[in-house]
This record gives sequence, structure tokens and C-alpha cells, in this order.
Amino acid sequence: MSVRTDRRPVRTLAEEDVLRARFYGLLANVLANPPSASMLATLRQIEGDDTSLGRALRALAQAARSVAVEAVADEFEALFIGLTEGELRPYASYYLTGFLYEKPLADLRHDMARLGVKRALGIHEPEDHIASLCEIMQGLILGTFGEAADLDEQKTFFDFRLRPWAAYFFADLRQARTAEFYRPIGQVGGIFMEIEREAFAIAGMSGRAAGVGTDRGEHWRDR
Repeated sequence: MSVRTDRRPVRTLAEEDVLRARFYGLLANVLANPPSASMLATLRQIEGDDTSLGRALRALAQAARSVAVEAVADEFEALFIGLTEGELRPYASYYLTGFLYEKPLADLRHDMARLGVKRALGIHEPEDHIASLCEIMQGLILGTFGEAADLDEQKTFFDFRLRPWAAYFFADLRQARTAEFYRPIGQVGGIFMEIEREAFAIAGMSGRAAGVGTDRGEHWRDR
């Protein structure tokens, strides 16, 4: 984990929000650290379906069945760490400016302070790591950082902190030379980010038209 939570009681969620939180949590976990043996065992049980996301999840389950925990740890090292640096740099600052520790990180830290999100003790990665951002989105949905964020707050965070670059990162992950287990992670992440982008757009249009709820749940179930 890269951010600290207060472990507040979790609000009652709609089915699609439970699913969204689980996807953000999955991405946060496998992108922060290589999956443990127990996580690989869980991933192997995924069945998927005939939607684009379901097919990507089936591919992930197959990849989990085909890899040992030691091999996926080596792959994580090659992708994200390496002797000097990994094949990919999963940071907003790098994707948006070409450098680390730039304005996107400063802006994120401002948002984190406003939202009551604190960096976890002992974590040295910059907070604009893709895993941290997915973890924050999960917390905003569940309300684990304090009050649960409403849809407008979630959309604002997504639009400013994930939408500008996350899809490019996941595309790079799918195509990375050293990716095997992580290739379907890139596929799942890319599809999920597109679903979120489209669903938030629908929510925005519905909110402007009606001033109330949205059809984003139906969009989720169709994908």
C-alpha cells in the first residue's frame, strides 16, 4: 500500500461501485508489488465472460496459471525497477512531462491534502505512481479516507490524475518487451480506464440534463 487509510466504515455501495472499487484495488495491488502466491491463486480462479473486459480477465487468469511466484517477481523487477531503472516508469509526472517529481506530483499532493489522504509510512515511491492513484480512487469510492466521495469528486480526481496518462501507461505495459504475466494486466487496466472515462462522460451528460442520477451502471454492465 502506498497511501494510509483511516479505515472508516464503508458505506453501502451500488453493485457497479463495488466492482469499480475491486478493479482499482486489483490494479493497485499488482502494480505496487509483485503478486504473492495467495494473490496468484485468487487470480487463477477468475472466469471472465464474453465482454471485452471479461476476455481480458480470462487472459489474466490464464497468465496467473502459467507463472510461478518467483518468475512474476523477476518480471516485476525488470518492468518497474531494474538495476538502474525498469523498462517502464509508472508515474504521472514522467508520462506528462518526461521527468519525475514535476508539477503533476505537486498538484496531486495538493489534492491528497484536500481529500485527507496521507502517504503511508515507509513508502519511498512518489505518490503519482499508478498504483497509488488507483488506490486513492478505490478509497474515494469506498470512503476509506473519510467521507465517501460523491460522483463529481471521483470524476474530478479521475479526469485530472488518471485520464491524461493512465491509458498510455497501460498500452505501454501491454507492449513491454519483458511483460508476460503483466501483459494482460495492461489489457485489463486499459479497458477499465476506458470504461471509467466513458461512464464519467455519461454521468456528466446525464447530470447536466437531469440534475440527478446517471446511467453509468448500465454502461458498466454492458462492458
